[in-house]
Amino acid sequence: MAVMVHGRERKVVEAFAAALAELPDDHAPKYYEHAYSMSAPEVRRLLEEIMTSTTWPVYSPFAREHYGRGLEEGKLEGKAEGKAEGKAEGKAEGKAEGRAEEAARLVLLVLAARGLQVPDDVRARIAACADLARLESWATRAVTVPTVHDLFGETDEADR
Repeated sequence: MAVMVHGRERKVVEAFAAALAELPDDHAPKYYEHAYSMSAPEVRRLLEEIMTSTTWPVYSPFAREHYGRGLEEGKLEGKAEGKAEGKAEGKAEGKAEGRAEEAARLVLLVLAARGLQVPDDVRARIAACADLARLESWATRAVTVPTVHDLFGETDEADR
């Protein structure tokens, strides 16, 4: 009631805001809404000014509008950042996959150039490998192995 009657005095509104901060969370908004709805326009502006200048939760129509706008802008910024991060991750994964595919193609190319017959199961194993280091190792071995089955070392056999 003091805010409605004496709200033109800043100290009264500040005292009201301080008192609301001491109330349980479910009571404070109700008192604020009541005081806001019963106050004159100049008192409402003062309430809005004081409430927006603190960490006070948003309850007035003015504050809701601005808070909602800020919340929406924050969501859009977060969405844009997430999209950019996802795009960058996708590019990196795509590059890694592309390198692995090229390395697998190289292994098969070297084996074919040497005239070695590559069975379908070996071709599938080479093509399915995404480990660039392993594919590079196989490419190095492909130059000198006597048979296609000698391409895979002992450590590779353990991984099968």
